Amino acid sequence: MKKSTSLFIIILIVSLLAPVLAQTTTAPLPAPSITAQQQPTQTQSTTAEDDEVVRITSNLVQVDAVITDQKGNHVTDLRQEDFEIYEDGRPQKITNFSYVSMETRAKATSTTTAAAPRDKNAPPVPPTRLRPEQVRRTIALVVDDLGLSFESAHYVRRTLKKFVDEQMQPSDLVAIIRTGGGMGALQQFTSDKRQLYSAIERVRWNPQGRASISAFPPLGRELDDPNQDSESEQTGRTARDLSNDTDQFRSELFTVGTLGALNYIIQGLKDLPGRKSVLLVTDGFTIFNTPDSLTSGGGSSAGTVSSDRVLEAMRRLIDLANRASVVIYTMDPRGLPTLGFTAEDNLSGMRPDQIQGALSKRSSDYIASQDGPNLLARETGGFSIRNTNDLSAGMRQVLDDQKGYYLIGYRPEESTFDPKTGSRRFHDIKIKVKRPDLRVRSRNGFYGVVNEVARAVPRTRVAQLNAALTSPFNSNGIRLRLTSLFGNDPQTGSFIRSLLHIEGRDITFTKDTDGWMKAVLDVLVITFGDNGTVVDQLTNTYTVRVRGKTYERALQTGFTYTLNLPIKKGGAYQLRAALRDSSSERVGSASQFIEVPEMNLNRLALSGIVISGSDPSAASNTAAGKPSTSAAATGTDSALSAPPPQMPEAQQEGTDSSERTDPQATPSVRRFKNGMVLQYDYVVFNAKVDKAAPRRTQLHTQVRLFRDGQPFYTGNPKPLDTTNQTDLKRLITGGALRLGTDMTPGEYVLQVVVTDMLAEDKYRTATQWIDFDIVK
Repeated sequence: MKKSTSLFIIILIVSLLAPVLAQTTTAPLPAPSITAQQQPTQTQSTTAEDDEVVRITSNLVQVDAVITDQKGNHVTDLRQEDFEIYEDGRPQKITNFSYVSMETRAKATSTTTAAAPRDKNAPPVPPTRLRPEQVRRTIALVVDDLGLSFESAHYVRRTLKKFVDEQMQPSDLVAIIRTGGGMGALQQFTSDKRQLYSAIERVRWNPQGRASISAFPPLGRELDDPNQDSESEQTGRTARDLSNDTDQFRSELFTVGTLGALNYIIQGLKDLPGRKSVLLVTDGFTIFNTPDSLTSGGGSSAGTVSSDRVLEAMRRLIDLANRASVVIYTMDPRGLPTLGFTAEDNLSGMRPDQIQGALSKRSSDYIASQDGPNLLARETGGFSIRNTNDLSAGMRQVLDDQKGYYLIGYRPEESTFDPKTGSRRFHDIKIKVKRPDLRVRSRNGFYGVVNEVARAVPRTRVAQLNAALTSPFNSNGIRLRLTSLFGNDPQTGSFIRSLLHIEGRDITFTKDTDGWMKAVLDVLVITFGDNGTVVDQLTNTYTVRVRGKTYERALQTGFTYTLNLPIKKGGAYQLRAALRDSSSERVGSASQFIEVPEMNLNRLALSGIVISGSDPSAASNTAAGKPSTSAAATGTDSALSAPPPQMPEAQQEGTDSSERTDPQATPSVRRFKNGMVLQYDYVVFNAKVDKAAPRRTQLHTQVRLFRDGQPFYTGNPKPLDTTNQTDLKRLITGGALRLGTDMTPGEYVLQVVVTDMLAEDKYRTATQWIDFDIVK
């Protein structure tokens, strides 16, 4: 990654085209004025349940339970005396009892989101960033591509797309994660459907996994031949035994890999809000060996494993899920299978008894492969969806189960957490309801370790950075703001330029010599590609030295770390950054998802949007209808430089020009005050040229503002004047909006919509958006 010490505003979107921008005229002031009267009425939503669902301490064990009738309907009117709870078979006295309902939030959400059907050709609405109190459900859809056949992968992609299109609610925080995706698979949990669609496209059959092309291995493995001599027969059996042992070992490794991926995902889920659940979609895995599991005649089972190792991994995963208040559901995408003969089976040379044995083994292997997912769901309070071809209905059943739950607690005995022996024995929990017609689903156990010990805080520098980097939500020990922008240059190609703004007040400066103040910062930045692999990585330690006015401004307005990443191919990327203050050991993190178009396809595309703010009363900012693009226009954003890692000399004592600009209304901070003029700049790529007039295009631009996912302001479409443009493949344009004096403080989204009337209907419209805050 390249580092630079200063950036002009336009350099943020295309490095070598600043002279062209100087010749381009944008919307003149006075800009369109946005007022608070255009804001839609907001409905207040119900706050989320603040109590910790599962609590395991030396003086309280608290678990959640779902009670249903014979038809699967939730029962919500039970009282404490209707329940019994047991630990390791011993009855416990219930000391805490309540029912938590999620229905109120669901109804409030459905009321506020009801709207007329959308025009399919209309531009997409920018995603809304959910606040923790707005989240009703946090859902991790985990696709076990380590154990998913080629056949099942097709049905899984279709089901996931239908979920995002039809079943996902605005208050849902969702991630689609592959068990074989590694660290990059744990994308930021999001309500952004673009990001989820991108994750769905990455769901494919993993040829390195434990599953084959079809859901069931074809029959036809070489069998014992009664006509063989004893030596040949023994050699054949030895080869088959070796092959079965290899298959067993390989399957065991991938099964443990699946459970390890779930462990990693649940670690990220434990601090998230809402009713938390994991839906594991897998062709299954076996946890118990059966006498015929290694018999020849029908191919080896894809899920036959050693019970001890996997059972221990399962128990630790169940314990972690229970402590993190995560319910695990499982789904078998093989549907209602045909366990008879298939076109892939080769029965030539097989005796009737061998054929019957092979079919019997196929059936027993199928049933055994469901043992692992069934146990995992049952022990964490969930259930399994299996033996059904309607996977979307199964998904709906899981979502409908998030209606509410009982919280039941008791005071554990001293032996539960025995500090003398150091034993961490697994304790079984069983909840019973005295009414015989009801069914109970609850968490069924935990290790004898209190939460404070189980959730030990990472202390090493690397551990702290990695923990912050892999967290699905941003870590706010140090407040960071990440701005990643796509751009394209005719010489160097596509790139992503990222600005990481660091809040100065969160950094601990210590006194150095000659009046200097010093801070030591550890930085870890990783960019992941669309397949979850690492595209680029930066790890470094910087020493920042400032004094005088620069130190004062650093505390007041912070400073910005700048990174450039060349991009060789289009696709979906996510940038994750973590920063640690060595003195205080506080850690902050931020992440952003960004789509890079494939420029070789010559389709309409937009760069990232660069926004800045100015005071319309300042004469220096009204010339030519746009703010100044001098270095001062970026405020006091100073990129860290290395080596040596310190701020440039020119900025250490401050300048008058930087003090005349609001340091918050910059491209990296994006905080504006009422009454400001918001200037936006971007580049239009690959516009079609009018054949009748070679220097003309037929582009229309429109700007829209959103607040909490609702339209706030919609500008009129305007033709784009390209008269003074020198490169019609890269049209540099922009505009300005005057913010109203009484707009409600909060987060807004600016969206630019560009329509090319000369392009095909499918590729006629391109959009780009960026969020910003209005502050007092």
